[in-house]
Amino acid sequence: MKAQAATASATVIPAASVSTAIPSAFKPAQPSAPAEYTIARGDTISAIAGKFGLNTAEVLKLNNLQANTIIYPGQKIKLSGSAAAPAAPSAAPAPAAPAAAPAGGATYTVKPGDTLGAIAARHNVGLADVFSWNNLNMRSVIYPGQKIKVGAGGAAPAPAAAPVPGGLASTSAPAAPAAPASGSYTVKAGDTLSAIASRHGVKLSELLSANRLGMTSVIYPGNKLAIPGANGQPAAPQPAASVTPLVPSSFLGFSYPAAVVSSANENKALLNASPVPSRAEMRNIVADTARRMGVEPSLALAFAHQESGFDQRAVSPANAIGTMQVIPTSGQWASDLVGRKLNLLDPYDNATAGVAIIRQLLATSKDRDTAIAGYYQGQYSVSKYGMYDDTKAYVAAIKAHQKNFG
Repeated sequence: MKAQAATASATVIPAASVSTAIPSAFKPAQPSAPAEYTIARGDTISAIAGKFGLNTAEVLKLNNLQANTIIYPGQKIKLSGSAAAPAAPSAAPAPAAPAAAPAGGATYTVKPGDTLGAIAARHNVGLADVFSWNNLNMRSVIYPGQKIKVGAGGAAPAPAAAPVPGGLASTSAPAAPAAPASGSYTVKAGDTLSAIASRHGVKLSELLSANRLGMTSVIYPGNKLAIPGANGQPAAPQPAASVTPLVPSSFLGFSYPAAVVSSANENKALLNASPVPSRAEMRNIVADTARRMGVEPSLALAFAHQESGFDQRAVSPANAIGTMQVIPTSGQWASDLVGRKLNLLDPYDNATAGVAIIRQLLATSKDRDTAIAGYYQGQYSVSKYGMYDDTKAYVAAIKAHQKNFG
C-alpha cells in the first residue's frame, strides 16, 4: 500500500493498542486464566488478555514486556502472580543479571526486547567484540532464548552496574565505568538511551535532560549525545550531528510530509531494535495466514515478495510498514475487516492486515486485475482514474510472481 501518498499516515504503531470492549450480549463465557500460557501462532498480548478477561497493561507488566515487544509461538508468559520487579511507566524493564560465566567464556541468554548494543553495554564489552565472538554483524537478528557470547574466554567480563527498575541507572556509580563521566558519546547501531546511561554511570533521567530528549525519543547511529558530569550538567554543548535518516523522504518521485517521514523513521527504529522472523519464516507466515483466511497462498506470497521481499523490517517514506507494506490508515481498515486491532509491527498481524485487504479487494472489485491494482494505487483511485502506467506494471509483476509461487 505504499503508493497512497495522499493517505499516508503519521502514526507510530503501538503494540498493545487492542480494544477489548465488546458488547456484553456478544461476549462468550471467558475461561479462567491459567497461571502460565504458551503463545500460539497468531496470538497477541492484548488478544490473550481479552480471552481471559485480563487487562493488557497488567499482563505486559507481569511479564516485564513493553508495548512493542515481539512475542513468538512457544514462548511462555505469566497470567497471574507478581512481576519480578515493578517497571516505571513508559520505561524499559530492568534486564536480569547475566548468568555466571561457563568454561570457555561468558554467555548470555537473549530475552524479549534485547538488542546486541544493550547486551554489550551491560557486560562492559564492545559491540564489535560481541559481533566477532558470535559471527554476527549489524544486520544480524537475535531471538529470545538464543545464547550470545559476551566474553572471548577465561573469566567473564565484569557486568555493568545493574539498573534499578524502570531503566534508570543505579545511584551508586559502577566500579569501573567504560567511559568518562562527562563529555560526549557518538551513538552506534544497536545503542539504546538506557544502555548508554548505564555504561557511562549516569542516570537515564539526567542523560535525557542533558540532551533535551524524552522517553520516546529516537536516536540514530551518528547522533552525538552530551554525557552529564557528576553535577548532572552536560559538558560543553555538542553541535547537532548530520545524520542520514533510516527512511528517506521520497520514493519513486513522490515526496512525503515531514510528519509522515518522521513516523516512518520511528517505526523503522522500533523494528530495527526488535527481533523479527527471517525472510523464509515470513514467507511461511504469509502463506499460513492466507490459507487460514481463504486467500490463495500464491497470490499473498506474490504481494509480499513484490512489496518487501518478505522483509518485516521494511518501512517506506509513506510509512508503509513491514512485509505487506501497509500504511496505518489501511491497517485500521484491515482491523475493522477482521474485527480486532492489528499491530503492523507484529509479523503475524502484518500478514493478517495485508491478506485481509487482498481478500476484501478481490470481493469488491470488478475483476482480479482491478483488485490487484487497488492494493498499490488505492481502490477509489483506480475506480475514478483507471490504472496509471506504474500500476499496470505492478499488476503484471504480481501476476508473474504468483505463477512462480504457484
